[in-house]
Amino acid sequence: MMTTGPSAPSAAHRQALTGRNIVVTRPEKQAKELAELIRAEGGRAILFPAVEIIGAADLRPLRDSIDRLEQFDMAIFVSANAVTNAMSAIVKRRTLPETLRIAAIGAASRNALLRYGVKQVIHPTSRYDSEALLDLPELRDVVDKNIVIFRGQGGRELLGEILRKRGARIEYVECYQRVKPSGDPTLLKRLWANNELHAVTVTSSEGLRNLFEMMDATGKQMLREIPLFVPHQRIAEEARKLGLAAAVVTDASDAGLVRGLIEWFWSKTG
Repeated sequence: MMTTGPSAPSAAHRQALTGRNIVVTRPEKQAKELAELIRAEGGRAILFPAVEIIGAADLRPLRDSIDRLEQFDMAIFVSANAVTNAMSAIVKRRTLPETLRIAAIGAASRNALLRYGVKQVIHPTSRYDSEALLDLPELRDVVDKNIVIFRGQGGRELLGEILRKRGARIEYVECYQRVKPSGDPTLLKRLWANNELHAVTVTSSEGLRNLFEMMDATGKQMLREIPLFVPHQRIAEEARKLGLAAAVVTDASDAGLVRGLIEWFWSKTG
């Protein structure tokens, strides 16, 4: 699991991002680590959130599930945002039952759980998505298990669908919402017009759709020409649907995104 910066590059590689302006589209509160890694490699991180995280419209289902945590065999957190919003509510009301097993889809959500003192976390160690979590032994033998899935409004259904087919009883709890921000892309377009915008990073399909919708005709043309770096093939497929240039798929972590940027620019400047 990658939780630190990129593996040590060569002296030449350390210059690969110098002078590069790279857009970070993560929600503002989740953008810090990726931005710092880009800056550490000499690049300039331009924050342009394409997703905004707000609390769930109705918190009653979340509070109800928290009060019934003893009824569940496992709790799954689908993202760091799910951890932050669910665990902040949990610790205000109670402690986690000792019998409750905790699972997370990726490194970011596992690290978020660690910050709340949850040390035993079931999680994938390579690919970070629902499919990888479902491949783990702990998620295969779930007959007659009660599982609660903490997620954002309108999340993917795959995880619950597969677990139900395997015999589990599933309860979804939506603990936050993702909305499209009202950002102004003028700076990005100006940099692009001056050949000073070099890459865009996008870490979710929803963020990519939002980013595209936030642009006028000039901005959309910019996105068709600027290299796009994504941590999952699913986001690259969404880019193709939007008519964008082929996205560069990197490892699924902030460090992986930065390594992908370094390797791509190094291959171009060699």
